[in-house]
Amino acid sequence: MYHYQECGLNNIYLKNGYHEIDTPYGKAVSITDAEGLNNAIAHHLITYKPKLTGSEFRFLRKHLELSQAKLAVLLSNSEQAIALWEKKSNIPKWACNMLRKLVSEHLGENQKLIEIIERFNDMDRFEYEDSLKFEESNHEWKQAA
Repeated sequence: MYHYQECGLNNIYLKNGYHEIDTPYGKAVSITDAEGLNNAIAHHLITYKPKLTGSEFRFLRKHLELSQAKLAVLLSNSEQAIALWEKKSNIPKWACNMLRKLVSEHLGENQKLIEIIERFNDMDRFEYEDSLKFEESNHEWKQAA
C-alpha cells in the first residue's frame, strides 16, 4: 500500500490506483486519477467525519482552491482565525458545517457555487476601483462601463 501524504493528511493509504515509476532521481508515484481520489477523500470527510481536524479542514479548503484569506471572506472571519483553526484544530462547529456545505455543493457541481468560488479565486487578477459608476436606462439602474 502507498501512504498518500502528498494530500496533507497522515492517515490516507492507497491499495491500488497508483504506479511506481523509476526516475533518474529515484522512485516516484503516479496516481491514476488524482482528482477522483481527492474528491473521494473530500466526500468521506464531509459525510462520515463528525469532527474535522485542522489538517482535514485545510485539505477541504485547498480542495476548493481557496486561500485562507478567501475562505475567511466567505466565512466572515479573519485570515488569522482560519490559520489558527488549521494549526490548532479548534474549529467552531459552524465553520466546519459551512465548509462541509461548500464542499458538498462543489462535489455536486452546483454551477452557481462554483462560479462564486472561481470569482473569489480570480479576485487577485483584477484591480478594484473604489469608485463605482452606475447609470439609469429605461427605468433600470446598472453599473456603468
